[in-house]
Amino acid sequence: MKTRQFLLFALTAVTLSSCKTVYYQVYKAVPTEQLTIEQNTLAYEDENCKVAYNLWADGGDIGFSFYNKTDHNIYLNMAESFFILNGVAHDYYKDRKFVSGSTIGSNVSTGVSASVDVTGFNFLNLLQTNSGQASKKQGILRTTEQSVTYNEKEVVCIPPGTKKNISEYKVTDMLFRDCDLLRYPERKQVHTKKFYVTESPLLFSNRLAYTVGESKELIRFENGFYVSEITNYPEKEITKYGYYEFCGQKSPKQELYFKNPAPDNFYIRYEKTDLHWKH
Repeated sequence: MKTRQFLLFALTAVTLSSCKTVYYQVYKAVPTEQLTIEQNTLAYEDENCKVAYNLWADGGDIGFSFYNKTDHNIYLNMAESFFILNGVAHDYYKDRKFVSGSTIGSNVSTGVSASVDVTGFNFLNLLQTNSGQASKKQGILRTTEQSVTYNEKEVVCIPPGTKKNISEYKVTDMLFRDCDLLRYPERKQVHTKKFYVTESPLLFSNRLAYTVGESKELIRFENGFYVSEITNYPEKEITKYGYYEFCGQKSPKQELYFKNPAPDNFYIRYEKTDLHWKH
């Protein structure tokens, strides 16, 4: 009976933990200069390179891909490149050391023996101590770690006709709160808070610098954005379930998808926890 009660409690706990109400705060970002939308990315282009962004991620992904259009190596100077959020510059180059490694495991069988003293009452009800020998086989997992330490690159070389992906920062992980935005809205309570660039709560950019070939001339540019709209949604308003399909074959079960992901939008996922606050 106690076992059945325990199982019922465990199943109830799992059910309750999986039924949390989920919401999304969605941000619309507007480029401060001309960027074009190409294949679900926002693209900046000059005579030497093309830089592409897709902000759509939890917290906003300000990472980018850097494509070399020239016939020479391009050298992206990370020490002269920065992510800037509301006027605060964050370094792309931090002179860090990284460790890349793997672990190899093997099972080894070993014999273990031990002598033990057993004390108790015998059949004559007299206290007696006997010595015994115990032995057993046991498996031991021995692991060997292999690792390589390497330094962060101050200058990233991008060969002709190739691209490299740079990812370091997200825009924000803090929910924006305002009296015009309900924290946990129902479908009919969804409202959008709009901003001009001069009053936007988030202005952010990548300030990048590079050289081409043997030239020492540092070419600089900045890709900037500001948040123009913020909206809180219940999960069902921006997500849906559907089957993944590949070569005409559907997945065995439905998966959760975003309805309208966009490269100039990003979101923060949060759960209904604090019932005290309306906004």
